[in-house]
Amino acid sequence: MTTLRLAIVGAGPAGIYAADILLKAERAFDVSIDLFEQLPAPYGLVRYGVAPDHPRIKGVITALREVLDRGDIRIFGNVEFGRDITLDDLKRHYNAVIFATGAVRDATLDIPGIDAEGSYGAADFVSWFDGHPDVPRTWPLTAQSVAVVGNGNVALDITRILAKHADDLLPT
Repeated sequence: MTTLRLAIVGAGPAGIYAADILLKAERAFDVSIDLFEQLPAPYGLVRYGVAPDHPRIKGVITALREVLDRGDIRIFGNVEFGRDITLDDLKRHYNAVIFATGAVRDATLDIPGIDAEGSYGAADFVSWFDGHPDVPRTWPLTAQSVAVVGNGNVALDITRILAKHADDLLPT
């Protein structure tokens, strides 16, 4: 039987789910899947982008871990696409490539003061409180008041986290 060698760049929910679907599908060929992740750990924004007081959402990691724990998917962490591997590298060693890299950067707002000292994007703040390895572990926590611009899910998560007492966050 022929084996399809597949590389998936990005080990967040989309990358892991794509691997799971391909491995479960009925097909006339075998599939060998390698996941490449630039961070040391998989799970993407579920790990590094969800408010710590959302244990139900973070629980998705359990389902993703079950897919990886089956042993039929290899994962390579700390591998950055464009630096450690290139598309040419992947094309040379794999029959197909899926890019599931997600969106982890803030959009730059065109408003006065956006570059002022003490102005931070939501992605940086969320990455800090979720322990992202590329974000400094220290954060200026001396402000007596803050303004959160926006009213989407992430803005509301940040507002909720900032309104909590530090002791309320210890279990997270």
